[in-house]
Amino acid sequence: MDVGLPIRKAPRYAVRLFFGFLLLLGGVIFQHYGVSWDEPTDRMNGLVSLRYMCELVAPHWATKQAYLQSAPPLRGHVDNDHGVLFEIPLALYDVVRPGNDPRDFYLVRHLAVYLTSLVGLWALFRLATLRFRDERLGLLAAGLLVLSPRFFAESFYNGKDIPFVALFTLGIYTLVWLLERPSWQRAVVHGLVTAAATDVRILGLLLGPFTYTLLALQFFSAPAALGRRTLWHVGLAYLLALAAGVVAGWPYLWEHTLQHFAAAFASLSHFEHRWNGELLYWGHIIRAAEVPWHYALVWITITTPIAYQVAGLVGLGVTAAELLRRPWPRLRTATGRFDLLVTGWLVLPLAAVIGLHSSIYDGWRHLYFIYPALLLLAIRGGLAIAQLAQRGAGWRRLALGLSLLAGAEALLTAGRMAYMHPHQQTYFSYLPRHLVAPLFERDYWGVSYRQGLEYLVSQHPVGPIYVEPAGEMPFENNKIWLSEDDRSRVLRGPNMPGRYFIVAYRSMLGPYPPSVGTEVYTLRADGVPILSIFKRGQDPIPPAPTRW
Repeated sequence: MDVGLPIRKAPRYAVRLFFGFLLLLGGVIFQHYGVSWDEPTDRMNGLVSLRYMCELVAPHWATKQAYLQSAPPLRGHVDNDHGVLFEIPLALYDVVRPGNDPRDFYLVRHLAVYLTSLVGLWALFRLATLRFRDERLGLLAAGLLVLSPRFFAESFYNGKDIPFVALFTLGIYTLVWLLERPSWQRAVVHGLVTAAATDVRILGLLLGPFTYTLLALQFFSAPAALGRRTLWHVGLAYLLALAAGVVAGWPYLWEHTLQHFAAAFASLSHFEHRWNGELLYWGHIIRAAEVPWHYALVWITITTPIAYQVAGLVGLGVTAAELLRRPWPRLRTATGRFDLLVTGWLVLPLAAVIGLHSSIYDGWRHLYFIYPALLLLAIRGGLAIAQLAQRGAGWRRLALGLSLLAGAEALLTAGRMAYMHPHQQTYFSYLPRHLVAPLFERDYWGVSYRQGLEYLVSQHPVGPIYVEPAGEMPFENNKIWLSEDDRSRVLRGPNMPGRYFIVAYRSMLGPYPPSVGTEVYTLRADGVPILSIFKRGQDPIPPAPTRW
């Protein structure tokens, strides 16, 4: 990343058209996605913190808001140590909006998650543009993220991980922006972005070590350009902005700041004490606290397009070889320091999860924030493969063949995303369809319940509909998409004659036995069953199958 080199521009209006198209696309399809397991919990966490804030700064107004007062107090709330920066503005909208239809709230929430994801997409575009000095490659990196099916679907309802990915990527960008021209003003901006990421998930603090490491390397490689006084000013301004921003955006820290921060940090590595549910992994039912060391690696492999993985590994290998061959001369350059940053961004969190035996679940969503680094390395790998063409005819044919395969997979991925809509969250890159069901979880978000309930009301336009859901939470969450009359007709009735059993395939092995009843509806995504509805008989529901 030679900052002296000019940046090659993309064709006129290409950048605006790219992001404008994504804005338009999101505005059309954001209404198509269901409500996930976590969203009501996240909604309540936002209300709890908003109530605490309002009772401090506007107590008279707060006491008049009946809906706000229905939230429990922050002190003693089970999730009071969760970052809520993304949720607080939504909670304020929830309190002041006209009407009380929850569907209106979740539509706004889904749109907010998507718009936040576009901020991260823009940051990735800028990072790739700065590293490779070419806006076309910046658009390519952003395009690869868009053509990542699981990320695309979750960009409408995953309010925990997707906003964190966006803010962490923005934090990496503001760090590179700071290093281009160090000043206390830029350090303050970068500190506030780091704080925002931390106030969504405490892992945002990783940006701190990255920042000070890169500042130190820049100082020792060019002490004349970054003087000792400037270094101290920048480092101190960043620290102060970070500390002030973290506390300001996290109401849990407004009292007993250090004690509460230590408690939040401790809960990061002990989350299994709150949720230690069952997972289906490699054909075995295991607990979240018992995931093997390869859990994250396997999920990354089976849910990321193959070309991205191959190019990313090539890019990682090329980058590591350059850094190891001549480490100090390489780190004296802005390009070398950028490559070290991206490599650390990808490798260190993954190594920490493996080495510390961290409890993760629902695929690798807790590590989503490393994915933009993989895509940047994939661009680096793609350029390295393209350079092979200069070595002779044989290498040129190899590079051309790999490029054609990568392009074909990108087109296939886009087609599969359209075909699977709105259930791209169940995408598997290369795993054969007949192996998905017995080996891995499918719709662990529970959003497919929306289509199941819509099917039931379409088949029974009048009269009560009794349902025995396998998951009570996604069942209740997704009733909001029905009309008010239909919501009142769809009832939980575990002992009622003619009832239906509805199940999204999460932590279960094998199909249900015939004693469950007659399967009347199957929702498939790319040929894989992700939700079934059974017309029940009189027998009780047997336990979820534990073997295939």
